[in-house]
Amino acid sequence: MAPGLAAGLLALHLLAAVAWVGGIFFAYMALRPASMLLEPLQRLALWAAAFGRFFPWVWGFVAVLLASGHGLTVQTPAGVGLDAMAAIGWVMSFLFAYLYFVPFASLKRAVAVSDAAAAARAMARIRPVMATNLALGLTASALGALHPVLN
Repeated sequence: MAPGLAAGLLALHLLAAVAWVGGIFFAYMALRPASMLLEPLQRLALWAAAFGRFFPWVWGFVAVLLASGHGLTVQTPAGVGLDAMAAIGWVMSFLFAYLYFVPFASLKRAVAVSDAAAAARAMARIRPVMATNLALGLTASALGALHPVLN
């Protein structure tokens, strides 16, 4: 692979990872506590709206990360860090797909009919997936930063 192409793939990969993990960090560490100031139905509507704007971007990040990650691993010797990052990327992608198609879909439906109890149950299923993907994303980021040292 040409050095320019590899550099471009790496740049796209890093930008998509930073945007996805940074978005999760913001949502979990800043928006979540700030949203607690709102009444329950307002808070849940805020989450549905915020996720509705963020998740289309995440689908793009997932596509870029999987494609660029594959392209980079084809031209880079395998190593502990890269193998772990690839596994983490796939797990994060599957968790996001579950989050999008199951609890987020439930959240949207519940908010649309002002069912605060059902919306709260959906958010209760979303939070641990967000926390897991945040931990996985930070771990993958650390592995990426340490890749030259590990191999």
